[in-house]
Amino acid sequence: MEKGKGLARRWAVEFAENSYSSSPVDVPDPMGFSRSSSDPDDANASRQKKEAEAAWKAQKAWEVAQAPVKNLLMMGFMMWMAGSTVHLFSIGITFSALWQPISALQGVGKVFEPYKDPRVDTLAPKLLFIALNLAGLVLGIWKLNTLGLLPTHASDWVSSLPPASEVECAGGGLPVH
Repeated sequence: MEKGKGLARRWAVEFAENSYSSSPVDVPDPMGFSRSSSDPDDANASRQKKEAEAAWKAQKAWEVAQAPVKNLLMMGFMMWMAGSTVHLFSIGITFSALWQPISALQGVGKVFEPYKDPRVDTLAPKLLFIALNLAGLVLGIWKLNTLGLLPTHASDWVSSLPPASEVECAGGGLPVH
């Protein structure tokens, strides 16, 4: 008996017989699947899906734009808890309050990249994001001022002032001729 002939196995598949002639019509569709894609409901469903995706992206863009509010409140509370004396903790908190908005402002494009879509306007969320981060920056600068680390008084610049000229000279009880 030759190999492959004689006893046929039930699970064996013969590839030589009509392997390329089977058409999609011969194979029934799975349950719940329909091949008719020219249905007007499919086009309407596709359009609704795209609109829903655009609405979702717009909503997420606004959520990302409003996220710095939480950071502002947290940093404000931490700066209040740090007090107004100059020590390591208050300086660390203050520089953290300055660094976070600066780094966020540098990455505005990357933050809103996932929500870029022709149907979604991200200009207003970007402007809100920038405004809130600028408010955080102002909060950090205000804290630097309350700590006395900003040179805002004339006494901070005394070393650069010329020495005062003598207006009068006073001497002892003897007249000078």
